[in-house]
Amino acid sequence: MDINILAIESSCDETSASVIQNGNVINNIIATQSVHEKYGGVVPELASRAHQQNIVPVVEQALSAANISKKDLNAVAFTQGPGLLGALLVGSSFAKSLSSALKIPLIGVNHMQAHILAHFIEDPKPNFPFLCLTVSGGHTQIVKVNDYLDMEILGETKDDAVGEAFDKIAKIIGLPYPGGPMIDKHAKNGDPEKFKFPETEMPGFNYSFSGIKTAVLYFLQNNSQKDNNFVKDNLDDICASVQHRLITTLLQKLKKASKHTGIKEVAIAGGVSANSYLREVLAKTGEELKWNTYIPKFEFCTDNAGMIAMTAHFKYQNQEFLDMNAAPIPRMKFTAEKK
Repeated sequence: MDINILAIESSCDETSASVIQNGNVINNIIATQSVHEKYGGVVPELASRAHQQNIVPVVEQALSAANISKKDLNAVAFTQGPGLLGALLVGSSFAKSLSSALKIPLIGVNHMQAHILAHFIEDPKPNFPFLCLTVSGGHTQIVKVNDYLDMEILGETKDDAVGEAFDKIAKIIGLPYPGGPMIDKHAKNGDPEKFKFPETEMPGFNYSFSGIKTAVLYFLQNNSQKDNNFVKDNLDDICASVQHRLITTLLQKLKKASKHTGIKEVAIAGGVSANSYLREVLAKTGEELKWNTYIPKFEFCTDNAGMIAMTAHFKYQNQEFLDMNAAPIPRMKFTAEKK
């Protein structure tokens, strides 16, 4: 008998649904929201409204593409957190209603753990234990993954996440939202060694990215006072240099964690893992240090229901279900931090 699970992702500005059958992700339907572009960032209220408009057609498309009906479902999963409260409420309310109506189990998924488990959607898959650098607009973490549902944070950012730093710096430069991909695009034609930006020292495996944001702001202000066309004339080199500093900072701590733990199975996950320079540097570092490196396909890097479905599969096997009192948790804890 097939085990079919419907998964819903609505943590930020993408409405997504996916069906997983016997541990195999059948599809990954995503509706993006372009409404936020003119505001230079995600507007929570607009995101919630867009989720309400998108969730029914997205779910219907996922079920249709999987060639199953609602009565064929064995469980329904949703992103419980972290994320925007209003956005999470849309997904959780829909999932709870469907679970109640069909009398099937309800599964809550931690969004950040799902990013890591996206590595098990397709081959090649990392071996346990492995290290995962989880990088997104809201989080930057080095996680030691002992098993599918056994993870511990070794280090994390103490201020801005790296994705947030990318977007804020892009805004300072004058690039449109979303800024991270725009920096990546311009950096391809620039010199990463042209301009030097300071490193930030943090204890252990922790990160800080607010300092580089401030350094870039003052750097651009000072040079623009001398030359009004400085940013325009040096845009590609500025982007390449900023990106180089952010990515090398990420890899320095990852190398430190690998050396400390002796783990050479190394993965990256989250929206920023779509960055071409991070992928390039990780591959190069992996060759030098004899790591086995793992990078998800682009569609499983950004927010998507495929990763929620994969996590739900493992939680279903463990019979980890929620009751109807379950609520979204915008600041949902990942796991106990490594002491």
